[in-house]
Amino acid sequence: MIGYVMVGTNNLKSATDFFDNVLEPLGLKKVEVEDTYAGYAQKDKLQEIQFYVTEPFDGKKATVGNGSMVSFYVASHSLVDDFHKIALQNGATNEGDPGPRPSDGSIYYGYIRDLDGNKICAYSNL
Repeated sequence: MIGYVMVGTNNLKSATDFFDNVLEPLGLKKVEVEDTYAGYAQKDKLQEIQFYVTEPFDGKKATVGNGSMVSFYVASHSLVDDFHKIALQNGATNEGDPGPRPSDGSIYYGYIRDLDGNKICAYSNL
């Protein structure tokens, strides 16, 4: 069971501005902000933070993990499309256009890299 997911950032203000916009259509809201991190929870479960963006505790530069990815399960293909579009509008890079994987598959994915290079996915199998 996963308790929460955390990604690193080198600029917390830019990262929270980005994730405020990108995570909103997925039903996540920023509910906690400290000097070095911010936490996001589902709008109907504000006490249960599931996603954090943080400056590294050791004070070193945040880096991305090769092969690491955060994925958000959403209720529809249109939410995957919204996530992808809003992310790109807010400075993300495209890591894979929304669509089924494999091309004849039943699961619909959209991939981006956030402002710090973290790979983030939204997907739906509905």
